[in-house]
Amino acid sequence: MSDAETQAAPQPLAGITVVEFTHMVMGPTVGHILAGLGAEIVRVEPIGGDRTRRLIGSGSGYFPMYNRGKQSICLDLKSQEGIGVAKDLIAKADVLVENFRPGALDRLGLGYEECSANNPRLIYCSEKGFLPGPYENRTALDEVAQMMGGLAYMTGEPGKPTRAGASVIDVTGGMFGVIGILAALEERHRTGKGQKVTASLFETTIYLVGQHMAQYAVTGAPAAPMPARVSAWAIYDVFQTKDEPVFIGVVTDALWEKFCKLFELDDLWANEALRENNARVQARDDIMPQIRELVGGMTAAEVIGKLDGSGLPFAPIGKPEDMFDDPHLNQGGLEDVTLDNGTQVRLPTIPLEMDGKRIGSSQELPTPGKDAREVLSGLGYDASKADALIAAGAVGETA
Repeated sequence: MSDAETQAAPQPLAGITVVEFTHMVMGPTVGHILAGLGAEIVRVEPIGGDRTRRLIGSGSGYFPMYNRGKQSICLDLKSQEGIGVAKDLIAKADVLVENFRPGALDRLGLGYEECSANNPRLIYCSEKGFLPGPYENRTALDEVAQMMGGLAYMTGEPGKPTRAGASVIDVTGGMFGVIGILAALEERHRTGKGQKVTASLFETTIYLVGQHMAQYAVTGAPAAPMPARVSAWAIYDVFQTKDEPVFIGVVTDALWEKFCKLFELDDLWANEALRENNARVQARDDIMPQIRELVGGMTAAEVIGKLDGSGLPFAPIGKPEDMFDDPHLNQGGLEDVTLDNGTQVRLPTIPLEMDGKRIGSSQELPTPGKDAREVLSGLGYDASKADALIAAGAVGETA
């Protein structure tokens, strides 16, 4: 997204200020979405910067993905001066976002009760592992929640629990935090008062697997892991072509007719007993070998060529790196991002359009403490006070 596009993007949260005490994925996701909606985000990092910046392997994409469009100030929260700056930031903020272990900010004097006493309009969003209950003081991660909550069980082969292939609970938990913040902002319009909002990893997981819990409640039979499940549709699977695999789904009786005609499956269409979905599910073992043989004799391009525009659900099996060249995403789904080392990359936009326009924010990724003096000035600190805080090491500044 260019500077001109960013300026033209919807800014429904313009004028809302957010102070963010976060790390990893869940908390930063909240701030990233709010920034995309036009809020001003001041991200508080430890001196030298958040360690998330320096993760390698599967964690190397966390910081650039979820921290664009934010200001950065580095504070020593073990010093009274650093805590003083943090309290001044919070006193002027509309929203605070944090996702540290339970009690971490309370021990610093930055818990909800103290912050709201100084700023009754403050909306204080805590992103935690668990909502109140026996587990609330446990340490949780995305993978912990997936394992505990049944998502890993449902994703893997029977007996082989497998986490989902992205930080889906961190991100979705962050989205629930945003929903809570937006609701609290609306309530504040009526009452003038802020409140505490809490979202969690474990309960987010339970919400996502709720369909499987409901299945058990309705049928009395436990849901089988997805690879071993009895599908609701006979044709709803990945098929190997001559070259690349393709997913195909036939999810209505009308689409069954269309599928048979597209692929000239006259014998299957002639069998009137198969024209109703549940009958096809029961006959799946007879139907699937014929479909697999048919698709296996075609290239992926040939299969997609038949299905594209037909209304039948289908998908090539993409990899994350393939998305950079996806023609659809390159019509607005990716935006230019400047990393903190100056490298230019393209990363996904927030998947939301308002009034016919994509939302977005500044896509520069700040170096640690880059905005320290600007943030301090906004708090009313003069240059000499800023110099003193930096010299004392309470505030870090990018060299």
